[in-house]
Amino acid sequence: MEFQIINGRIITPFEIIPSASLLVKDGKVASIDRHSRPLENIRQIDAKGRYVSPGFVDIHVHGGGGFDFMDGEVEGFLKIAELHAAYGTTSMVPTTLTSDQSHLFHTLDTYEMALRENRNGASFLGLHLEGPYFAMNQRGAQDPRFIRDPNPKEYEPILERSHLINRWSAAPERAGALQFGKRLRECGVLAAIAHSDAVYEEVVAAVEHGYSLSTHLYSGMSGVTRRNAFRFAGVIESSLLLDELDVEVIGDGVHLPAPFLKLIYKVKGPDKIALITDAMRAAGTEATESVLGPKENGLKVIVEDGVAKLPDRSSFAGSVATCDRLVRTLCKEADLPLVQVIRMMCTTPARISGVSDRKGTITVGKDADIVIFDDDIRVAHTFVEGRHVFSSSEHKIR
Repeated sequence: MEFQIINGRIITPFEIIPSASLLVKDGKVASIDRHSRPLENIRQIDAKGRYVSPGFVDIHVHGGGGFDFMDGEVEGFLKIAELHAAYGTTSMVPTTLTSDQSHLFHTLDTYEMALRENRNGASFLGLHLEGPYFAMNQRGAQDPRFIRDPNPKEYEPILERSHLINRWSAAPERAGALQFGKRLRECGVLAAIAHSDAVYEEVVAAVEHGYSLSTHLYSGMSGVTRRNAFRFAGVIESSLLLDELDVEVIGDGVHLPAPFLKLIYKVKGPDKIALITDAMRAAGTEATESVLGPKENGLKVIVEDGVAKLPDRSSFAGSVATCDRLVRTLCKEADLPLVQVIRMMCTTPARISGVSDRKGTITVGKDADIVIFDDDIRVAHTFVEGRHVFSSSEHKIR
């Protein structure tokens, strides 16, 4: 398939090229023209002056459209991918919740089947196993019944299928967690710090054992604490301080209001920040009540103020954001430059997930993962590897 996008403001890692065009051939970006010159005998898609951006890369997402990856259904995987593609996501890392081993294996099986069938939504980059090796005090909405220490007898059989796993998040202060991080890196799986009560010295040890990412910064992690009058830096301060750590940011404006977004950007910079939705099943719906995790026995939550909460409102229970909302929030509420926001939404998460050779920027030879949106970050078209999977004029995934 060959087509040309014309009359677009193309966003590169360094600038916005006004009134430009690009050619897509065989699912790849074939050429970029700084002028909008329609080619003869080539199908044209008129961007009508909108932005032409790399497709959004969401490396932490649990669900959407009424489905959750923990439902263990192929249809759910595909529907989530399609729902988020309508909001500009072209690549995603499906994310689990703390569960028992049998549920993890079932999720791996389901993912492998869905991977073969996924043609109409955002592409899958491998699973993110979130838990069950967490600090009980930082569990948030994670099910406490399944929280435990890493055990090689449990995780080694799972790592035999490491080709399906992009990353695994754990609390590095738990017994056995340092060896677990080292083992993950040996298997080519990204080790991330999450739901952790660690102090600075424990975070340093984690980095030395292969951990390189802080999962949803500020959420489910320790901050500065005092012990017998002495202050100790937590995971939050350690993540901001250590250059070796990339950080995830739930950029919905609720989990982290604008001052926090500005602070993280000022300290870490766009090349170390990945914007994520952390979206649960209610994303993209009008639901006011929902379920976090498996639909049969998951955690009941309410949806209000643009976020999911525990019914007693004591804690957030996941995001209902889509990636367009993240970009809109960072640009319009945190007043950050669009080019840098796109780096955090596309380029940096692609690098963290190990796919920067083919995704994350509009570059000749890379996958034609492209989203076209207007000044209000309203998505008009989404392309995944050159396939036109969403058009706002049709109001449906095709």
